[in-house]
Amino acid sequence: MRDAEAGSGGQRAACKKRRAARRRMLRNPDSSLQYLITAASRRFPGAVTSVAATVLLLAVSVLSAGSCAKTTRRIAAPPAIAGATFAGSESCADCHDEQSESFAAATHSILGGSDAEAGDLACESCHGAGSLHVESGGESDLIINPRKSPRVCFACHLDKRAEFSLPYSHPVGSGPLGLGRSRISCSDCHQPHSPASLAWGAESLRTRNDACLDCHPAQRGPFVFEHEALRDGCTVCHEAHGSVNDKLLTERNSALCLKCHSQQQSLSGDRLVIGGRGHNSELSRGTCFSAGCHEAVHGSQVNSSLLY
Repeated sequence: MRDAEAGSGGQRAACKKRRAARRRMLRNPDSSLQYLITAASRRFPGAVTSVAATVLLLAVSVLSAGSCAKTTRRIAAPPAIAGATFAGSESCADCHDEQSESFAAATHSILGGSDAEAGDLACESCHGAGSLHVESGGESDLIINPRKSPRVCFACHLDKRAEFSLPYSHPVGSGPLGLGRSRISCSDCHQPHSPASLAWGAESLRTRNDACLDCHPAQRGPFVFEHEALRDGCTVCHEAHGSVNDKLLTERNSALCLKCHSQQQSLSGDRLVIGGRGHNSELSRGTCFSAGCHEAVHGSQVNSSLLY
């Protein structure tokens, strides 16, 4: 009995020690790299090489980036420009004063690292080293413009790169097979230099739908009979970046509509009742909006059921 209690107490002490070590790691990631490497070497003897140590350092860097404070190390490397060195954000402000003024409060400004000679590198985190651009008087070929290529954005937003590679996506990048042509850019919907990177919000008079309706004006209305889902935003039904479903829909077929238009239980139990009428035969034809029924899915001027 005493041996069992002693063993149980030893396990509790070991668990408490591990939890304390993890708390120290989250509070001070810089001092925890050695702890991570040691733990990995114990679990996988001989497997911790310089490559593994690099991966662990990246993991610690990501942990330290969880706050809104500027980090002391770079999470993603800036775009490379051959022969260029860092000029510092103050050099950018000489010509791009409007962007520099608003960028100070922007979400993306926290990515800015620092250089002993150039100082703050917030602008060059996305645009690349700017010395050649500055020396040439603003030659556009000597600086990276993320509007022309989404690769700069994808360096950090890896999940969005994956979404744009889905079978159906907005034409950003080259598509899932690499055969497409980019026709819009991330900055058509997002404002990286503004305090709110989205095209709507407290700092703007634009609504959630305006970014979509700039390119899809036919869905703007006004309609005599509106689809109330539009009040909550286009993203109630559509994915913003990419989807496995046609038209970037969040769900397939009638499953999308039934998220809001729930079916009602009939007395006989053999009828699929939606909106007070049976839909057994209609749903078997396909989607609610492609089976010759609710084709005016965004709104109608003449029919309250959005049939046409």
